[in-house]
Amino acid sequence: MAKKAVASLQKGAGKGHAKVIKMVKSEKTGAYTFEESIVSNDDVQAYFKK
Repeated sequence: MAKKAVASLQKGAGKGHAKVIKMVKSEKTGAYTFEESIVSNDDVQAYFKK
């Protein structure tokens, strides 16, 4: 089943946005964490370059 945040993006103006998940390594412990964000479709590539 789709989560509510993803399902609500499928209607209306939400099609211009995407939910992105980026894996980030912690400098303190070395463990990986996941950052979730909703960005516009035009900014997806810029989000991953940060």
